[in-house]
Amino acid sequence: MPDAPPSPLVIGIDVGGTKTRLRALTGASTVADHVRPSSGWRPHDPDAAARWLTALVHETLPAGARPAALAVGGHACETPRQCAGIAAALHARLRAPVRVVGDAELLVPAAGLTEGVGLVAGTGSVAVGRLADGSPVQVGGWGAVLGDEGGAAGLVRESARALWAAHDRGEPPDALATALTAAFEVAEVPALGAALEGVSDVSADWGRHAPVVFAAADAGSVLAAEVVADGGRALAGLVARLAARGLAVDDVVVAGGTILSQPRLYDAFATALAAALPDARPRPLRNPPVDGAVALARSLL
Repeated sequence: MPDAPPSPLVIGIDVGGTKTRLRALTGASTVADHVRPSSGWRPHDPDAAARWLTALVHETLPAGARPAALAVGGHACETPRQCAGIAAALHARLRAPVRVVGDAELLVPAAGLTEGVGLVAGTGSVAVGRLADGSPVQVGGWGAVLGDEGGAAGLVRESARALWAAHDRGEPPDALATALTAAFEVAEVPALGAALEGVSDVSADWGRHAPVVFAAADAGSVLAAEVVADGGRALAGLVARLAARGLAVDDVVVAGGTILSQPRLYDAFATALAAALPDARPRPLRNPPVDGAVALARSLL
């Protein structure tokens, strides 16, 4: 009998805010599984993004390997037009079917689902899904200065606001005040404003201090506990916003280092979601998001 034809080579790429993972497979066999920093990723310049992705593919795959299909979930790829521009530029270089989506759109296929909502609460926060006609919808994700409620940076921002309000009411510093002023290396609550404004990378430099908010809540700070609870309600509100726009929200795939590592935030989110949308099921993501990119690539064959 003639040998069976080789399985096509499919590539999935998850470009996150800090690290990128590429996984290439032929059938069930892994050809490459590579992690590298996301430095140099420029999603608002389609040609630059395509060059970056092409270089990643060429440096990762064995010599002579040619992909049959490729899918990318890109951090800060925020609109269909932007993603389509990157896909077109990448297709011109690789001459293979290409699909590019925002990185949060990898969550649903990574969970083995064909429809549902992806919710991310890491440094920032965002929720995504698709209408019945396939049109993508994103809510939230507006950055640490004005949005990203329930993400690490947003929790730190709201903690500072809560402390300033308590200071204005004449309340003595509590465990949250002690922890946050120490984290930002300032002597008192009023100095937090200059410290927050003086960082070089708002999202990263605020977000890395989020663990002290949870520690303060566990130590008995009512302010910190309220900030976390409000963050959980805000995340549930993102899902409710998608439901109000007609998206199916029966399954909500949850990912992100903040919400999955902090039970207090996850429980606040799940409680608020149950109250707002009783039929919605939160599902913590157990697989790496790059699995979703591989699934999308296979759907192109």
